[in-house]
Amino acid sequence: MRAAVLHGKEDVRIEKLPEPDLAEGEVRVRIGAALTCGTDLKVFRRGYHARMLTPPCVFGHEFAGVISEVHPSVQHWKTGDRVVAANSAPCEACPPCCRGQAHLCDDLLFLNGAYAESIVIPARIVSGNLLHIPAELPLLDAALTEPLACVVQGIEDLHLKAGEHLAVIGAGPIGLMATALATHLGASVTVVGRSQARLDAARRLGAHRVIENTGDSGCPELDRMQPDAAFEAVGKPSTWEQAIRCVRKGGRVNLFGGCPSGTTVALDTTRVHYHALTLLASFHHTPTTVRKAFALIEAGVVRSRDFVDGRTPLSGLPELFRSMSSRNRFVKTLIEVDH
Repeated sequence: MRAAVLHGKEDVRIEKLPEPDLAEGEVRVRIGAALTCGTDLKVFRRGYHARMLTPPCVFGHEFAGVISEVHPSVQHWKTGDRVVAANSAPCEACPPCCRGQAHLCDDLLFLNGAYAESIVIPARIVSGNLLHIPAELPLLDAALTEPLACVVQGIEDLHLKAGEHLAVIGAGPIGLMATALATHLGASVTVVGRSQARLDAARRLGAHRVIENTGDSGCPELDRMQPDAAFEAVGKPSTWEQAIRCVRKGGRVNLFGGCPSGTTVALDTTRVHYHALTLLASFHHTPTTVRKAFALIEAGVVRSRDFVDGRTPLSGLPELFRSMSSRNRFVKTLIEVDH
């Protein structure tokens, strides 16, 4: 099969690899839709991922497709089934899992290799995080399940209510998904971002107000609004500080975007304490939020046409990531593995 192989920092090559044999409990999926992700861009820039990937390795984790082979031990799936798989599955036995925090599992099993013609789904994911796609739902829509599940986790952690004002800082895929979910819940959303095209997308998804902010000194206009809650979807210390600074007394802040390792944030301790702010951070997803995300996609709350605005064949993936690294023009790009 053809697959994108990460060899190191900004070194991705399309190679011909043998298809591995299936082990007990596994299925093979022919990729029908694979999508780019900000995490994959970080992996490309760094050349590895401390928790998931050691080069040389296949990578990519947002996909949907059709089962092409099933191990004889698998009972509930068959060839021809249209499926979407989450990129992980918890062990369901460690202390975090037993506390109902499966996203913090001590033995979280990750899956990568979506930028390829096919992928083998491990038994744990087959049994716990593989979902059937109905015939009427496009594979491209279903491929949004994994990132949306992370955002579902983040919005639930924030306890957002109808009628509240949410500031979304960052208009990338995660910020736009947060906008869609928040407006679906009945919240009023202000989105702050750099790209006018992405801010236009935020408007289409229901944002009541958008603010283009091209500098690094913060957004005084947002500070004056004093929203009830903030969802930070950039992953920079300056935008973490902006999120904490802008909310009203008693406000809540989800520091969703992961900052580079080793960075620090300066807090106004007087403000945090005397304004009784709630600061939290969300990471990853659970089998429950994966299913909630898929249900939202089935209901049409999140659709691929609102997020996928580019496409390229698998052969063009290395050049695509080089261009994304210098100027990330697209929200998400479909990687067409059969071209």
